[in-house]
Amino acid sequence: MVEVATTEGVVRGHAGRRTLRWRSIPYAAPPVGDLRFRAPQPVEPWTGVRDATRFGNAAMQHRNGARIGLRNAQPTDEDCLTLNVTAPATPAAKPRPVMVFIHGGGYVLGTSALSLYSGARLAVRGDVVVVSMNYRLGGFGYVDFGEFSTAARPFDSNLGLRDQVAALEWVRRNIAAFGGDPENVTIFGESAGAHAVVSLLATPAAAGLFHRAIAESAPADWAVGADEARLFARMCVERLGATPEDAARALTTAAANDIRKAVDKAIGDVLWEQPGSFPAAPVVDGDYLPQAPIDAIAAGKAHAVPLIIGTNRDEGTLFSRFDRTLPTTPDQLRKALSRCGEDVESRIVAAYPGYPAPKVAVRMGGDFVFWRPTLAVAEGHSRHAPTYVYRFDYAPRAIRLAGFGATHALDLIPVFGGVDSPIGRSLTVAGGYRGFLAVQREFQSNWLAFARTARPLDSWPPYTESHRITKIITHPTRLEVDPDRPKRLAWQGIRVPALT
Repeated sequence: MVEVATTEGVVRGHAGRRTLRWRSIPYAAPPVGDLRFRAPQPVEPWTGVRDATRFGNAAMQHRNGARIGLRNAQPTDEDCLTLNVTAPATPAAKPRPVMVFIHGGGYVLGTSALSLYSGARLAVRGDVVVVSMNYRLGGFGYVDFGEFSTAARPFDSNLGLRDQVAALEWVRRNIAAFGGDPENVTIFGESAGAHAVVSLLATPAAAGLFHRAIAESAPADWAVGADEARLFARMCVERLGATPEDAARALTTAAANDIRKAVDKAIGDVLWEQPGSFPAAPVVDGDYLPQAPIDAIAAGKAHAVPLIIGTNRDEGTLFSRFDRTLPTTPDQLRKALSRCGEDVESRIVAAYPGYPAPKVAVRMGGDFVFWRPTLAVAEGHSRHAPTYVYRFDYAPRAIRLAGFGATHALDLIPVFGGVDSPIGRSLTVAGGYRGFLAVQREFQSNWLAFARTARPLDSWPPYTESHRITKIITHPTRLEVDPDRPKRLAWQGIRVPALT
């Protein structure tokens, strides 16, 4: 066991042979009772030693989203605002770089307790301190019920985003006690976690809390306008069985799982009727998030820190098999693109020879949600800060034969050093282990160099609008200039359709 004194109290973690680990350290007060739907509040300091050797709760969500094994799911609860720290066990001569991971899951699912996210292999290989966090999800973190506030019962906006800022504030206060350098913090995330990274770039309250950023597969223009947010909040209240006049009482007294189910139902209805829109996301409220992140970045109003951003070549295949939340069929794509403006569908279809063949539609859907806005962020950010763009193309043979290719979230395995883990080994039983291991070295070498120096390896030049150099991470890795240029030009200027 190993004990560390934080500003809130002493925590006891687990000392292993290679790493030191602390689990479920609170970074904010439990958001329960009167703190439900309120901005995160300071932790009540404790006396004595707090056990931090086990995970506590995941955020409220469907039980399947909090699975941490084939048969095990983490308990879910509103009391979930905790983070985890993993550090090398060896002493360090100077403070280590800090890497703070934000998990994905569409802002409705996920947990930092997933073993892949422990960061142990990353911490040891890179001599860094890895932090991961839970934050409020779904209706508790990404629905703005502010319209229903009363003098006696106010509701705050952007709660999940505020939670992430509160976790970064904890890192600034406390990470030095764990051997980390609070002046060298890299935030990185995948999917919704990558969108969180993009959102933090545009959040004034996050200024100075991080110094580099990595966004892996960001649906980067998911931000919701204030009018859209009010419309969606009313839908959620209606599905909770409440009226606008009774909403404050219902949202305060309803069981957490009833709120979760009502919001999940509302999200499902929107995704079915209006594919391409995503209603549970950070809200452009004019205050905490003054401007849509993609617009703030383009205008130079975001934090001008170095950025790595990229996507996987076959993002859409995972969703076409297991999750219909993305438009990956011709019918869904027609609905989505028809709401993006006149002649958009014909313009995009012309850039995808073979459409509407199912494989082409799946590629188009993945590009629409992930690649299109990622390039918009890269273009905008590169005008104001060093920006590096990648595309992940590698897939072991078994994954290719199954029809997935370099699908969504596959990059997490090499980033976290999981090629030698049971899941990584299972993916290479049909071959591809050496290639996957080389891809892991490529990811980790660049991510860790970036965390240490604010630059990836010298072999990776920055991305600019005049020289769109993109690192294609495969085996062997290569550089390309403006890959898929006709598709890029077809998507240029297209935004996620607003919720109606």
